[in-house]
Amino acid sequence: MLYHIFSYLTNTFTSKSFKIFQYITFRSGGAILTSLLICFITGPYIINKLSNFKIKQVVRIDGPSIHLKKNDTPTMGGILIFLSLTLSTLLWARLDNRFIIWLLIGTTWLAFLGFYDDYLKIKKKNTKGLSKKCKLLWQAIFSALLAIYLSFFPQNSEFTTLVNVPFLKNFFLNLHCLYMLLVVIIVIGSSNAVNLTDGLDGLAVGNITISAFTLALFAYFAGHSHIASYLKIINVTGAGEISIFLFALVGSCLGFLWYNSYPAEVFMGDTGSLFLGGILGITSVFIKQELILVFVGGVFFIETLSVLIQIFYYKRTKRRVFKMAPIHHHFEMLGMSETKITTRFWITGIILAIFSFASLKLR
Repeated sequence: MLYHIFSYLTNTFTSKSFKIFQYITFRSGGAILTSLLICFITGPYIINKLSNFKIKQVVRIDGPSIHLKKNDTPTMGGILIFLSLTLSTLLWARLDNRFIIWLLIGTTWLAFLGFYDDYLKIKKKNTKGLSKKCKLLWQAIFSALLAIYLSFFPQNSEFTTLVNVPFLKNFFLNLHCLYMLLVVIIVIGSSNAVNLTDGLDGLAVGNITISAFTLALFAYFAGHSHIASYLKIINVTGAGEISIFLFALVGSCLGFLWYNSYPAEVFMGDTGSLFLGGILGITSVFIKQELILVFVGGVFFIETLSVLIQIFYYKRTKRRVFKMAPIHHHFEMLGMSETKITTRFWITGIILAIFSFASLKLR
């Protein structure tokens, strides 16, 4: 909004003083501070309202017994992240940018899906909520619409169905019509991966902050023709605006972490985790860095992989690889403290982020 207002003023009064609002770097900084400030101002009010309306966490009875004390913690805190993210984006981003429009639509779609899932859990007073098939269906519908859109209006017409392979210079996989399937898998997979990771205080939101910051820089590089050419990555016109959205997300997550750090005053619930994961998937597709998400969101990938391994192995042998999945619960069952697990997963996320940046030059 501010971009459009000050662009009009610049053209009307031919004043150079307003041109600072055209710079992505300036607006990115403004987005971080705005979303962070919104969280600090509205956080206590939202948490208090969630508590007053008895919107409390329902802890799975088959989980670690130490988690039972979290039963009365307010949930649906993803509302706070959603509110600060969207308001900051509307204020600082270009609202005529197609990537921003799609990110706002995707965020809202998945946030409402998560909200309804949380609502059913609270109403039924159990952890089942929305059925897995129904949840996957609605995630798939959005993902399919996005894939269809990109097939007609690709990020870069020269690389419509090509996928860049990290660490390899000018090496691409041409998936042809299967590229649409890849888009669907990435968005659904990333959305559910964050949902699986959201099991310890600050674990998911801390790693989302790291992943969002990393992808924000990737988006800026992809949107800058000279930097993209130097780094030998696919140039995507308009992708720079995505970094403003992601920096707003960084501010929102840091603000939420203020309340979600151990011992958590509020949980994000599916209201937050589904759209946060979706954002990572959508962004990686938009900037044509689909495979780098395995490293950028490495912690989420590891968590999901641990669940898949556990299910597969148990079905074949009736035995478990991990004491409990996702893997952060395995470490809990081994006696490791919640804060130590969370901190070490954050460190792992940072290492993987550095590894992701290294892929830009190690080719």
